[in-house]
Order: sequence, then structure tokens, then C-alpha cells
Amino acid sequence: MAKAKQAQGTPATVALTKAKVAFTTHTYEHDPAAKSYGLEAAEALGLAPEQVFKTLLVEVDGKLAVGVVPVGKQLDLKAIAAAAGGKKAVMADPAAAERSTGYVVGGISPIGQKRTLPTVVDNTATEHPTVYVSGGRRGLDIGLSPDALISVTRARTAAIAR
Repeated sequence: MAKAKQAQGTPATVALTKAKVAFTTHTYEHDPAAKSYGLEAAEALGLAPEQVFKTLLVEVDGKLAVGVVPVGKQLDLKAIAAAAGGKKAVMADPAAAERSTGYVVGGISPIGQKRTLPTVVDNTATEHPTVYVSGGRRGLDIGLSPDALISVTRARTAAIAR
């Protein structure tokens, strides 16, 4: 018996399609010399940096977690530790982030990761009708409602950006 054809797209777009979540895809030419993947995406797509969010992996008390913050801001490690119910957070090793998510740094999406991790989305996401996150590869962003992002990632919201 032939195998069913695999769904096309990245794990993020496949997960959103499977969950019947409305989203749009936005591609741009990624510049390998870019210093900030998120700001590059905002500029290339003509979007306000407050509306484009980056996905950062941290270790909270030794366990991986995901922080989603606007690309023009930094992740507040104390705030994400508290939001994740821990005491101390440090940025995760990039290799550990790639192994856990199945994505490459600069293309890590909060959606469709190999392992479900505790996720915290900065509360400013709810100020916009549409937010943009990595679609699972460099040069691809996904637009969706903040409520959909929070729901599909099973995230909580908190003030985690500074």
C-alpha cells in the first residue's frame, strides 16, 4: 500500500493548516550577512517591528522554554523565568535550540516544534490584529491573529520584553 503524500510546507504551516488556523505566508530574500533576523524580516516585509515577533529559547531552571517578543526588543530573562514558574533563566545553547525545535537559528518558529515546550508570548502581541512570526525557515514569516498564536502554541502571555 502506498504511503499518503506528506503535507507540503514547513512544520509550522503544516501545524496551522491541521489546526484549521487562518494564516498568511510572507517570503523575502534572506541576507546571510543580516545581524538581526527579526529586524531583517520586518524591514523586508515593510512591517512595524512591534508587530513582528522573534522566537527565543531559554533554559528556565535547566529546562527549555520559548519566549516570543517583538523583534525590536530584548527578552527580559527575569520576567520569562517568573512567567514560566521558575527562578532563573539563561539563553539556551543554539545547538540545543535547534535539536529541540527541529528548526535552524534564525528560522525557529514558535509553531510546529518537534517538542512542545512551555511558551510565553509578550503581552504586547494582543495590541495588534495580526502578528508575524517565523514560518520555520529564514526568509519566511507567518501572519496570524495573536489569539491564534497563543492558542496553537498553548502559550501564556506576560510582560517579558524590555
